[in-house]
Amino acid sequence: MIVGLDIGTSFIRVVIGDVDENGNVSVAGTSVVKSDGLRNGVIVNIEAAKNAIKEAIEMAEQNAGVTVSSVFTAIGGIQISSTDSHGVVGIAKIRGNTREINDSDISRVIDCARTLKFPPDRQLLHIVPQNFIVDELPTGNKPPLGRMGDRLEVDVHIITAAYSTVQNVVSCISRSGYTCNNVMLKTLAATKAVVQEDELELGSIVIDLGAGTTDVIVFIKGAPVCTASLQVAGNLVTNDISIVKGISFANAEKIKIESGTCWREGIEHDSEVIIPGVGGRAPESTTKSEICDIIQPRMTEIFEMARSAVVHNAPIKQLSGNIILTGGGAQMEGVVELAQSVFHTSSVRIGKPESLGAVPEAYRRSDFATAVGLVIANKDSAINSTGKKKKVRAPKGKKEKSGFSRFIEKYF
Repeated sequence: MIVGLDIGTSFIRVVIGDVDENGNVSVAGTSVVKSDGLRNGVIVNIEAAKNAIKEAIEMAEQNAGVTVSSVFTAIGGIQISSTDSHGVVGIAKIRGNTREINDSDISRVIDCARTLKFPPDRQLLHIVPQNFIVDELPTGNKPPLGRMGDRLEVDVHIITAAYSTVQNVVSCISRSGYTCNNVMLKTLAATKAVVQEDELELGSIVIDLGAGTTDVIVFIKGAPVCTASLQVAGNLVTNDISIVKGISFANAEKIKIESGTCWREGIEHDSEVIIPGVGGRAPESTTKSEICDIIQPRMTEIFEMARSAVVHNAPIKQLSGNIILTGGGAQMEGVVELAQSVFHTSSVRIGKPESLGAVPEAYRRSDFATAVGLVIANKDSAINSTGKKKKVRAPKGKKEKSGFSRFIEKYF
């Protein structure tokens, strides 16, 4: 069993996946509960967050009819930072002859690229190869095992997180009675569930529209080249409705979910929306288009800031794939049309996980992308209830993949 735990600002989502001996994943159970103890994606109350995490996992266990002991989780937000690095090593010759590049050479060049000095308050999350170069010839982001060469180089994308943030997440999970196997970047996990290989190769943008933060990751030629996080997100949209209409945050959130749209031109039937009364004040009647007039400017700001982050940090002219929208905000009516307008492209779609089992497919929504992606990304590390790895035999007649090759496949 693999358990994906997505700890969001508004909701905690859990996906329990069953991995068979051939590496195929099927979803056995899911859950979603109201989050607590978080602000803008950061845990601010460990006790409250612990209780919410425990409730979510136990609910998923009940739905799946299994007991689990460990989980994989992900983080995002402004505590994430990234940088690029370069490594170079020589390939030792055998009796004066050029030899094939092996796993040891790949590990050495990766180690060389990671020799950046990080502050003690930063924790390494990922080192993702962007491009290997053998004797000045680029070979792509897959390890050039078996190629002949005298010099090996690599460009990598290094992703780090605030050490305290990671430790708070691990601590909450531990206090809930579970072990945290690994912490991934949220957008990298979501990519595994909703982005196709050809989109990664062509150059695509994944935008995770969360409640507390909006996270962005850009891929070119199959590898990430830019990560960014914005502090404008879904909660600000709710807050705008709350302030303009003079209602509670909870009522504003309900209106946003039930009647919210961010593309006025797409409103065909301007239906009535009831604004609840407050403190004896009578309920008011408004329209869907008036609610849109509140929502659309804020959603436009979010997409404009995401576009600005991409333009300033990635070679946008190399992007010919798609813009994939995930997260709870991607479920809002009109979100695709608004993104198309801001990014000046028709290549925008909602990222939904594919079918992975016979259970009720509530997980096939954009807000479950991270939780499902955590299961898919870590399927090779299948952990059973005793904490031992399931052994997966290599197909007969095929050579078992190296540890580093499995690492490459795991993260992209």
